[in-house]
Order: sequence, then C-alpha cells, then structure tokens
Amino acid sequence: MEDWEFDFEWLKVRHMIKDVMGKEDLPNLNAILFLIGIQECGVIKEEYSKEEKQDLMHIAVCSLLSIDGHFEFAGRDEDGWPHYNQMTTIDVQGVKAQGRLLQEKIIEYFK
Repeated sequence: MEDWEFDFEWLKVRHMIKDVMGKEDLPNLNAILFLIGIQECGVIKEEYSKEEKQDLMHIAVCSLLSIDGHFEFAGRDEDGWPHYNQMTTIDVQGVKAQGRLLQEKIIEYFK
C-alpha cells in the first residue's frame, strides 16, 4: 500500500470510529486497539481497570496479527476472555514500523 493510500485509509477508519462513538476528536492507535479488544473479548463493563485495559489492547494486537497467522486463537477462559498462541516471530524493528503494521491490520479489520 502506498503512503498516500495508507494515510487516506487510516484517516477514514479514525473518522468512522469517531462518528460511531459520537466523539469530537479522532481516536489514536491506543484508543482503537482498546475498542477492538472490547469487541473481540465481548465483555462490556462500565469501567475497566488499568490491567484490564492493557489486556484488552493485547487481545486486539493478537487478533489483528492473527490475520497473517502470527497468532492463533486458543480459546476462552472461564471469565470469557480470549487467549491466543503465538505461531511465528514477527520481525518488525522500531516503534514507527510496529505502529504502521498495526495500523495496516486495523484498516484490514474494518474493511
């Protein structure tokens, strides 16, 4: 995907989420990961602890990276939280490149 196309698609996803959530500001990567984690987990609560928020973001990352087979869904625990097994090593160096990979997977997720 060329840079201009990536930028356009990423902005489109952010605007779609902003509109659906009825917010004034565009969500950042972490907010989108949190929302995907809630969607994938299916456990909706009024408030989440800091640890639960981190777990939800981890679930989102595993779910997104399972698109390419890096993770595989292993099942749900007794509380209904999904668990994944890592299947391959992901060789992406640097925070910027890792962010870009997640953004690309988020774009695929919402298509």
